[in-house]
Amino acid sequence: MQFPECHLTRKGRQWARTGHPWVYRDDLASASGDNGDRVRVLFEGRCLGSAFLSTRSKIALRWIERGEEPRVPDDAFWKGRIEAALARRVALASKTDAYRVVHAAADGIPGLVLDRFGSLAVVQTTIAGTEKLLPFLAQQLPLMLGVDAVLARNDLAVRDREGLEREVRVLHGVCPERLWLNEEGPGGRVEFAVDPQGGQKTGAFLDQRENRWRAAEYARGRFLDAFSYSGLFALHAARQASEVLAVDTSEPALDLCEKAAARNGYENIRCLRRNVFDYLKEAGASGEPFDTVVLDPPAFAKSRREVPAAVRGYREINRRAMTLLAPGGILITCSCSYNLSARDFLDVLRRAAADGRVDFRILEHRGPASDHPVLLSYPESAYLKCFVLEKV
Repeated sequence: MQFPECHLTRKGRQWARTGHPWVYRDDLASASGDNGDRVRVLFEGRCLGSAFLSTRSKIALRWIERGEEPRVPDDAFWKGRIEAALARRVALASKTDAYRVVHAAADGIPGLVLDRFGSLAVVQTTIAGTEKLLPFLAQQLPLMLGVDAVLARNDLAVRDREGLEREVRVLHGVCPERLWLNEEGPGGRVEFAVDPQGGQKTGAFLDQRENRWRAAEYARGRFLDAFSYSGLFALHAARQASEVLAVDTSEPALDLCEKAAARNGYENIRCLRRNVFDYLKEAGASGEPFDTVVLDPPAFAKSRREVPAAVRGYREINRRAMTLLAPGGILITCSCSYNLSARDFLDVLRRAAADGRVDFRILEHRGPASDHPVLLSYPESAYLKCFVLEKV
């Protein structure tokens, strides 16, 4: 079978040697093929591997397989990649029925996210090459995962840059409006609900799983879950904390939190629909301290040009949260903005502490959950930063 070919510049060849899963358009000497094609990648006549081609994006190539004789990526090839990803998650699958099965390039399938929510598989394809796999996924995932339905949550803005339409559609079976799932954290089992078609991300923030388990171990006294969404930090903390407050602007998300609190028998969780910036300001003025605070805001910097404004936002909410904490209190603070590095985020925290005239010990520096692997050669995959700080 003949495939289109792309030839790298010398600079592109040097970049390819770093192991990064992307090749940028400026690093191509020449290219043939259409958007989404599988192509052979060459340098000075030597084949370096295969990749998906994008004719729309600045990211021209996403590696599929490296080597002089890359395999044809047929159904058996992709099935093998998914099976290998599943095998890496066997231990996690014994603790929860909601987890990421495929994390794009980190699991060898560029442009594909595959999450399992009990009897439902949710896929996101962000490039044209992986979009062509949707018929295969619709047919094979019910067999491979034992699910009843497959949903495509392809409503991401990044698809615009790839020339793909935004859409949410059922690929197989019937998608439920609400699913009840569970996680077995260190404090015990927690049941929670997701809205797979209308909720954020693919339905839940799976990348924070182990961070919320760890936060529950630190939880005590009055616990604040800020930017709570459906309250998974709050739900896990409720066994240890005397009082839990979940604050978010989304009424549907807080409704899920309240229903989950009732289902788990927690009477110490209260949900408040408020802008978190406003709430932190008011709580600081009232002078009533918290013993544990979680800050898990959405990405403030989705591009490099947004970083200065993001820094100001992170600095403000962290300063206010730091001053809200009682002495010896714990702050679990997060950033999912990959444009803001861990070093820069730590500098934001230092400045926030200085602004508030308080000091903290760094207890832990954490990242995403184990089903969201980080590639050493792919710094963008280390997007989630989580610091655990103790107020001195």
